[in-house]
Amino acid sequence: MRFKLLPSGKWQSRAIALSHDIAAIPLAWLVAYWFRFSPGVIPPAILAQALKMLPFLVTVQVTAYFSFGLYRGIWGFASLPDLVRIIKAVAAGTAVSALGIAFFTQFQQIPRSVFLLYGLLLILFLGGSRLFYRWFRYNMNSFSDAKRVLIIGGGQAGEGLIRDLLRDADRKFNPIAILDDRRQKQGLEIHGVRVVGKLKDMLAIVKQFNIDMIFIAVPSASSKAMQRIVSFCEQTQLPFRTLPGLKDLASGNVSINALREVSIEDLLGREPVSLDWEAINQSLNGKTILVSGGGGSIGSELCRQIAKLNPAGLIVIEHSEYNLYALELEMKRSFPQLNFYAHLLDVTDKVAVEKVFSQYRPEVIFHAAAYKHVPLLESQLRVAVRNNILGTWVIAQQAVAYAAQQFVLISTDKAVNPTNVMGASKRVAEILCQNLDSQSSTDFITVRFGNVLDSAGSVVPLFRQQIAAGGPVTVTHPEVSRFFMTIPEASQLILQATTIGRGGEIFVLDMGEPIKITYLAEQLIRLSGLSVGTDIEIQYTGLRPGEKLHEELFHESEHLISTGHEKIMQAQYRPFDWQELVHSIREMVLACETSSEIGLRELLSKLVPEYQGQQLSRDEIPILSHFSS
Repeated sequence: MRFKLLPSGKWQSRAIALSHDIAAIPLAWLVAYWFRFSPGVIPPAILAQALKMLPFLVTVQVTAYFSFGLYRGIWGFASLPDLVRIIKAVAAGTAVSALGIAFFTQFQQIPRSVFLLYGLLLILFLGGSRLFYRWFRYNMNSFSDAKRVLIIGGGQAGEGLIRDLLRDADRKFNPIAILDDRRQKQGLEIHGVRVVGKLKDMLAIVKQFNIDMIFIAVPSASSKAMQRIVSFCEQTQLPFRTLPGLKDLASGNVSINALREVSIEDLLGREPVSLDWEAINQSLNGKTILVSGGGGSIGSELCRQIAKLNPAGLIVIEHSEYNLYALELEMKRSFPQLNFYAHLLDVTDKVAVEKVFSQYRPEVIFHAAAYKHVPLLESQLRVAVRNNILGTWVIAQQAVAYAAQQFVLISTDKAVNPTNVMGASKRVAEILCQNLDSQSSTDFITVRFGNVLDSAGSVVPLFRQQIAAGGPVTVTHPEVSRFFMTIPEASQLILQATTIGRGGEIFVLDMGEPIKITYLAEQLIRLSGLSVGTDIEIQYTGLRPGEKLHEELFHESEHLISTGHEKIMQAQYRPFDWQELVHSIREMVLACETSSEIGLRELLSKLVPEYQGQQLSRDEIPILSHFSS
């Protein structure tokens, strides 16, 4: 038998527990005799024999205690496994004691029925005292100052959360009741906390039980289910918290510390993405990889994901000095073994780009460098064309010249039927890569998706700033909607697309249902603990130059087909005459050199006939008045 050294406090508590359990042995033994000789008069000779056997009984039983690990558990947390250990220890101790006493005394002056009574009584004393201590600890260690909590969800996560709340020594929260929509859960109790109704009963239950806070314990909830739960919580005007989703919460690892405020990602997110990491690892492990625009939201997340795949080297091209500096610090801190090379340069700088390619000869290129701010680029046509089109052309040419295996262009839903310079420039970049694939041994792949939550310059950070400043929150149009996904999800699906692509494809990421920007603004206000219209007003300012009411993910002539991955579709690309395309690019270079905006706009319209320029439909005319929700 091995004894583990313990801190003095644990030795003291376990010594007290052992003393109690030793004292329970003679008590159970003598009370068993008392019951046997009801109404309690034990013959002197039999009592003397009983007392004579006590030392042997105690020795055997204490040995059984340690053998079955009675002191691994803590009394305050006594549970069913502890009771099972008690039963096993008592049963074994009683059996060995009976055999030993039979051997030495042949049961002279010892009734056989005493052993059964003794075993039952000892289990009662040992288990009952632990149960009483746990009850006393939970009820006498007052919840009077604790916040009264309503738990949403009576599943495994809810059970684990309630258990952790009851065990918490600080007594900050007292679980009062549970709500669960499942019929079979109604009326059941979890650790003494009853399921008292369904979500629709929340407002009444909050008033009935004088609830202070709401904890959401449904990590498997979809975005629609979470939206429904949150809508009920908001009606109560009480603070509410949630457990992370399944992808962030290890099975069974539920605790108070895991609780957090509900985020906009909980409401707009989708089901966890299932990735073939083995195929991704085989595709990128041990290779030299270049990421252009690596300091941006998508580019930096791509770098984080790629760094985990043990590449031979990771080269980053970035024109923002601060972004590159911040990324280099992060990479060196998080991945000290990574061969990381940071280069501060512009993707349109052909000399600098060629030097990087000749030095490292990257095998896989992720081209994420692009200007993306729609209204700003409407008046910056030359800059948009230089960066988004000619920058792509420069990087792509070097990929071909140095025989890169793959070139992945990060595109946007705004490239579909574009009404703005940004979308049209990205559409030309798509055309370049799709058609360049047939002209080289490099596999050119395009990945297209919509808005990314919390990316730099996106609407979510803007709304948060406006809310922090006291409002108003500005939305362009009551009906404007966009597709959204999280930065990690977009980056991971980009990596997955590299394992599917064979060259020339344009992959469209499944963005789910479009989200109204008004709904997004309202939820961010409410999640900040404020009321829409009362605390923070929403103002509608009218669509800005180049903006559409609704975005599209593919053109009607592209005919989406399945790729075998549920979140990635493939659009059939439209071929373009190669010589005409190269001629148009050369004309763009000349137009940029002469700053001919008219020429650039004509070239964009020629390459992207569906480009509608700055014209707005009647439904998209800016709204001059503002509304509050």
